[in-house]
Amino acid sequence: MKNKDRKIYIAGHRGMVGSAVRLRLVEEGYKNLVGQSSDELDLRDLPAVTAYMEREKPDVVIVAAAKRRGILSNNQHSYTILSDNLAIQRNLIEAAHRNRVKHLIYMGNSSVYPKNAPQPLKEESLLTGELDSSKQWYALAKIAGLKLCEALRKQHRCDYVSLVPANLYGPRDDFFLQRPHVVPGLIRKFDEAKEEGHLPVALWGTGEARREFLFVEDLADAILFVLEHEVDYGLYNVSTGKTLTILDLAETIQRVVGHEGEIEWEQVMAGGTPTKQMDVSRLTDEGWTYSTETEEGIRKTYEWYLKHRDEIGAEPA
Repeated sequence: MKNKDRKIYIAGHRGMVGSAVRLRLVEEGYKNLVGQSSDELDLRDLPAVTAYMEREKPDVVIVAAAKRRGILSNNQHSYTILSDNLAIQRNLIEAAHRNRVKHLIYMGNSSVYPKNAPQPLKEESLLTGELDSSKQWYALAKIAGLKLCEALRKQHRCDYVSLVPANLYGPRDDFFLQRPHVVPGLIRKFDEAKEEGHLPVALWGTGEARREFLFVEDLADAILFVLEHEVDYGLYNVSTGKTLTILDLAETIQRVVGHEGEIEWEQVMAGGTPTKQMDVSRLTDEGWTYSTETEEGIRKTYEWYLKHRDEIGAEPA
């Protein structure tokens, strides 16, 4: 399983997850890595994706490509989110199967689990209840991908494995506040408030909700682990197994950024599940654990943001 001459196609190699995976594989001595940008290959086009895999003949496909937006944008662009993601993952999985790709690793998302599933979230909770309506369009597409991989394992004994990470953050995340992910959104808010004289920062909710966050380099390490080991299941949660309050997260980011102003909680916006935690025992039992604590991951993410802040630019219109 540690054959480093295998050709590996990373779909989404320029995104947060894909770029972290590529760097991790290079560090481990993998050199036969391929990928194309969305300008070069439209993953919504099945004939084009099939032809690309037929030409490249990868031994492994890592599906890290997706169209993602923040909560507000998810609901405003529901059809696009559902349709594009269904097409992208179906085409990648189908093209891999048609071209007899031996190994595929597919990225899910914690939104695939029911909003009221028992905590911590187990892999068996999939499809046992109603989804969070604010994330349902993206989640439905991701669930379809998980089930495609499961069906191929069952019917054709394909070595296709799905990973479901907790809330991800890290270099190359989306730092635009109009479509925020929690960690990059907070980093940008605190940094801009600091630059404007340590102005107060207003945040939604009470800060009491508990969530789980995973540094993207740890997910890349989990992908490497699955690539190099024979694992028993087709679906694994990937996370730290630890939660922290949004207040603790905000104060950690505030400390790392060096913002000295006040945090003002807008409780009128409070809502959501009080605690969301993932059961990671299945992958832990296989031998993998995370290595990056929250403050270290946030520090690395903020360092990347500072280097690329001018490239990120202002909010889109």
